[in-house]
Amino acid sequence: MANQEQIDRLLRGVSEWNAWRETNPAQSVDISGADLSAEDLAGANLSEANCSGADFSDADLEGANLSGANCSGADLSGADLEGANLSGANCSGADLSGADLEGANLSGANCSGADFSGADLEGVNLSEANCSGADLSGADLEGANLSGANCSGADLSGSDLERANLTNANFSGADLGGADFEGANLTGANLSGADLEGANLSGANCSGADLSGTELSGLTGSS
Repeated sequence: MANQEQIDRLLRGVSEWNAWRETNPAQSVDISGADLSAEDLAGANLSEANCSGADFSDADLEGANLSGANCSGADLSGADLEGANLSGANCSGADLSGADLEGANLSGANCSGADFSGADLEGVNLSEANCSGADLSGADLEGANLSGANCSGADLSGSDLERANLTNANFSGADLGGADFEGANLTGANLSGADLEGANLSGANCSGADLSGTELSGLTGSS
């Protein structure tokens, strides 16, 4: 159950909140279902917090620490999460559409079924993350690190994956139609059964990649 006293404390300001977290490191945090839309939470320490179902839409969470947090079903649409730490966080079913996650750390995060459509994920770290069934359509993943990530059944249609590190990533059954993989590293990636129609693989390294059963019509070059 959400702790209203904690929610009120967070709403009073990040400085007070972080000071309280520092002096109460063992105190569990439950702000599930809280309305924090458009709030200034830049740099907030929300590590290991229960944020499930919370509304962070259009909130400023730049540089915030959400490592290990439970953000399942949370609304983070349009939020500024640039440089935020979401490593090991549970973002399953969360709405991150249109969010700014440039340079954020989501390594090992559970993002299954999450909505990242149209999000800025440039330079993001999604290594070993679970993005199965996630919507990443139209997302900017230029220079992102998805090494070892599970993106099976995900929608990455029209996404920008230029120069991304996709080594050993699992894209089996994913929709990669029209995606831009120019200069990307797909070494050892699993693309079996994926839809690559109209995708751009110019300059991409596909050595050891599994392309069995893929839809390749309209595909532009690979190496």
